[in-house]
Formats: sequence, C-alpha cells, structure tokens
Amino acid sequence: MINYEALILGDLGTNCYLVWDEKTKDGVVIDPSDDGVGISEELQSKGINLIGVLLTHGHFDHTLGALDLKLIYKVPIYIHNKDVFLLDRQDETAKHFLKRDIKIPNIIKIDKDLEKIKKIEMGEEKLEVIETPGHTPGSICFYNKKNKLLFSGDTLFAHDRGRTDFSYGSTKKIFESLKKLMELPDDTLVLPGHEETTTIERERPRYKFN
Repeated sequence: MINYEALILGDLGTNCYLVWDEKTKDGVVIDPSDDGVGISEELQSKGINLIGVLLTHGHFDHTLGALDLKLIYKVPIYIHNKDVFLLDRQDETAKHFLKRDIKIPNIIKIDKDLEKIKKIEMGEEKLEVIETPGHTPGSICFYNKKNKLLFSGDTLFAHDRGRTDFSYGSTKKIFESLKKLMELPDDTLVLPGHEETTTIERERPRYKFN
C-alpha cells in the first residue's frame, strides 16, 4: 500500500509530498520547497527510508530543499534535463517573486534525468513518470496507477492550470499535456503543487478536446 503526506512549505505555499510504501518504508520526497531539514525530521518520525528527491519542475519554490536532503541522505535528485536552466537562475527568480535576496545552493548536477526514466520504484510501489511540458519545458507529473494518485506539480490545479506566460512557457504544450492527463480515470486524485486536491473527473469539464 502506498502512503503520502502533504507538507505546505515556503513563502509561496508549495505542497511538498512524502510518498512511501507502507510495507517496506521506502519512499521519495516530491518538491521539497525550501525546508530540507524540516522534511528530514518528518521522514525520521515516520521511519521512511528515503531513496530519492523528485522535482516536478525547476522553479525555486519547489527545489530549494533538494540539496539538503541529498546531502543528509546521500540520495539522487531527479529532474528533467530541460528544466536544469531554471536552477541556474533561481536567485533572480526568487528575488522577483519574494522581493528580497535569498541564498540559494547550487544543485545544477542532474543525478537522474527524468526524460530517460519511465518509472520510479519504492519497495512494492511505483510512480510512473509522465512528461507534461507547458508550464516549464521539463515539467513532470508522477502517477501511481494502483492507487490512482497523480502528483501534478504546477501543470494541473483545482479549477486551474499552470501559467504559461513565462518566456519558456507554452500554452499549446500545456494543453497537449492536459489532454494526456484527462485520459486518466475519473476518480484519480490530483495532488497539485499548490492549494487543495481535486480529481480528474472534477477538472475534465474545463478542458474540451476534439
């Protein structure tokens, strides 16, 4: 059985997810926001054996805690290679959104390139890797088919989709990605990068595809 817990972290209220196999306790952290040390305490309290840090995309509010977790647990960071450029510009992006300077560690090295990975195994459970470009060129969703859980990052939200007005965003591509997601079962629980959960059935009427 798969378990998950959401932690709301950082100035922008990012949903960080701890996801683990109840039987083996092997697990991952999805989008560690800015508090790797605090997340580590949660992992220890639950007895989770961390095997990796998964990034749905490269925006600073989802990535800042990754390096701390990598150093503490000696585990790989997973990100799509097309979003590495965003890690290069975290300082300026954070300053733009937070209106203040923050010290950001460098996590440029890709340990695991999500473009080359189809699934991530945690004990007897697994997460399928779904490429969903649009919000960023390398945006990723993670899907657990058995339990119908979709960790959608900033591609799909309750009553909304990810913004595409950045220079590297693409409205065309995000709608192609959303079309792919709308093919999932109605009762798939969508766990987005911000705000509340939703389901595919609830969101499908917003997106009409021929």
